[in-house]
Amino acid sequence: MGKKLKDRKDINDRYKWRLEDIYESDKEWNEDFDKARRLIGELSNFRGKIKDEKSLLDVLKLNEKLSMITERLFVFARMKRDEDNSNGKYQALADKAMRLNIESSSAASFILPEILSMDEGIIRGCIENNKDFEDYRHFLEDLLRYKPHTLTEREEMILAESAVMAQAPGNIFKMLDNADIRFPAIENEDGDYVELTHGNFIKFMSSSDRNVRKRAFQSLYGVYKSFVNTYASTTDSNVKKDIFYSKMRNYKTSLEASLFDDNVPIDVYNNLIDAIHERIDLLHRYVSLRKRMLNLDELHMYDLYVPLVENYDKEYDYEEAKNIVLKGLEPLGDEYIDILKEGFNNHWIDVYENRGKTSGAYSWGTYGVHPYVLLNFQGKLDDVFTIAHEMGHSLHTYYSDKAQKYINSQYKIFVAEVASTCNEAILIDYLIKNAKDKNEKLYLLNHYLEQFKGTIYRQVMFAEFEKFTHEEVEKGESLTPEKLCKKYHELNKFYYGNDIVIDDEIDYEWERIPHFYTSFYVYKYATGFSAATALSQMILNEGDVAVERYKEFLKSGGSDYPLNILKKAGVDLTTKKPILDALDVFESILDEIDGLLDR
Repeated sequence: MGKKLKDRKDINDRYKWRLEDIYESDKEWNEDFDKARRLIGELSNFRGKIKDEKSLLDVLKLNEKLSMITERLFVFARMKRDEDNSNGKYQALADKAMRLNIESSSAASFILPEILSMDEGIIRGCIENNKDFEDYRHFLEDLLRYKPHTLTEREEMILAESAVMAQAPGNIFKMLDNADIRFPAIENEDGDYVELTHGNFIKFMSSSDRNVRKRAFQSLYGVYKSFVNTYASTTDSNVKKDIFYSKMRNYKTSLEASLFDDNVPIDVYNNLIDAIHERIDLLHRYVSLRKRMLNLDELHMYDLYVPLVENYDKEYDYEEAKNIVLKGLEPLGDEYIDILKEGFNNHWIDVYENRGKTSGAYSWGTYGVHPYVLLNFQGKLDDVFTIAHEMGHSLHTYYSDKAQKYINSQYKIFVAEVASTCNEAILIDYLIKNAKDKNEKLYLLNHYLEQFKGTIYRQVMFAEFEKFTHEEVEKGESLTPEKLCKKYHELNKFYYGNDIVIDDEIDYEWERIPHFYTSFYVYKYATGFSAATALSQMILNEGDVAVERYKEFLKSGGSDYPLNILKKAGVDLTTKKPILDALDVFESILDEIDGLLDR
């Protein structure tokens, strides 16, 4: 008999977050809800009246106040629901908060077009000469950036209405990929036939039985091959949708349109691809190492996920895991560690799985209250890293909220993974240096190696494929199944090199990548990981000076553009240097593994 999953009430309170720090009672929540409804009414009084400095300042302050309350209401309700999704009371509360959010967004929809229709000189005067607008400086400057890409009210309404149709390629992909598509049953290691699914595919691909890996690989991609025309059609439609919106909004290309929100030049995207091309030899070396460690005469694409080192099955209890994280992150300084301890000791974290609890892990919260972390701690090494990762997010939020006003507190997705990944990089450095034996050290080095392969090289390969698909359509070409498969095969051949057989089945892998329906997003994984690696190396090598720079990064929130914030911390992503520096770390791990294997 396996362990029975506990009900929420049976989990010790010391391992639960304390959402009462947001609202002590339902009465308080309802009072804020009523207040938000009143503010929505007040906001509507400004429609058509944003004409001068006073009305501009008043509407910005009112909208900020409304946003803070609706965010707090929504975060609390959703997190209460996440404790136990079967709790009808909090399902209803979350739905109520969501409807309020929609109502609030709709009520505020006139604000940005009206500001952009004002005389630009008035707005510039507010920014440059009126101290009351100091907190809104970046917001207004950023808003003015959008002026050339903002249409008339009527045109904006048409584009907004078209958004439902624009979701069609992604929605069709989701329904086909998650609901309709079926994979055959395959024989597992024990001789039993098990239906292949998205959920167990990687488990099969990690099997020590090579025949199981091969069967899973050929079976999955055999099914994708039979649907190649449909997936090519959804891909082509999605790319055309991106190009349509970029043209309507006066961007030169769909890539420029996608990068504009973060104020990232196209050179950053291209530099990333170029830097990876310059050091593609390291991925080829990784492939050769994998072939050697698996003792294979011929390495195939279905051999890329099997662990190189026998699984390191050490168990950790939660208290031990916390202490490892605290010890590992000591290079970040006393202040950082004290805040971590505050989070550990004061109910920021919901630790254990219970019946109905939302799966996975996240860091979330609301301005004016400390951040929270949801875990489903199982006692594996990955769970230790998850604590470091999510608390990295939380301390980023903590520092940002303390240093910035609400309007500038929320950092962009472009930098969102930097603090969390930096924590992981510092922690793994500590664990590698303190490994008890050769096997543990090899396991940890391989863990880090796989992160580089998956988060930098693989994501950049995806980014290159996306660039190709969009450029083809922008040139007036069609995305035929043959063209998509040919390009994907060529990319795999270039990235993985000559020491691996590029099996024909891999040509169809592009069909199953959901991120391709959120175009030009995946490159952020690679830039974020590279920035985090560069920052972690500075912290480990330079000490306090680098830590202080890093804390300024954490405190910056959304007060400036992501590239500027990172530059102040010592990472200039307008150059190839951070990418190449990160790949130097990848090379050092390869060297260390080679050294251990030669002993």
